[in-house]
Amino acid sequence: MNSLVVYDSQFGNTEKIAQRVAETLAAYGSARAVRVSAVEPNAFDEIELLVVGCPTQAWNSTPAMKNFIAHLDNAKLNRLFFAEFDTRLDKPRWLTGSAASKLEKQLQRLHVTQLTAPASFLVTATEGPLAVGELERAADWAKELYDEFQVQMEPVVVPM
Repeated sequence: MNSLVVYDSQFGNTEKIAQRVAETLAAYGSARAVRVSAVEPNAFDEIELLVVGCPTQAWNSTPAMKNFIAHLDNAKLNRLFFAEFDTRLDKPRWLTGSAASKLEKQLQRLHVTQLTAPASFLVTATEGPLAVGELERAADWAKELYDEFQVQMEPVVVPM
């Protein structure tokens, strides 16, 4: 499974999560993390999974990530699986909002194939750091992405 993790990060916390997700996915194929502002047009040519993530800002995703998704090439979307994550304050979601859920809704309007539910990784304050155990949780989530990808790729057996 070849993967691309596209992220936006303000204080480095989301970047750390993106890097850990990419490092974990690299055990199953080519994987790399790229800042949203540095994504090249041919970045999607060899991938099967696109993971997008950004910090939650004012209950939403960042303008750069919204713009990135708005300009995705529909022809390339049909063959990709997607997953979303965010970083947000370690408070109830109804209080902080979730960029990942906003990213999910934006991608659903493009009729993409969602691999799994969005994930939120917690920070202890606006500028961080990440809460204890979040990097490990990011690695576990990446393994779940791979496992779900394997399930989706299993051939359908028609009973005779």
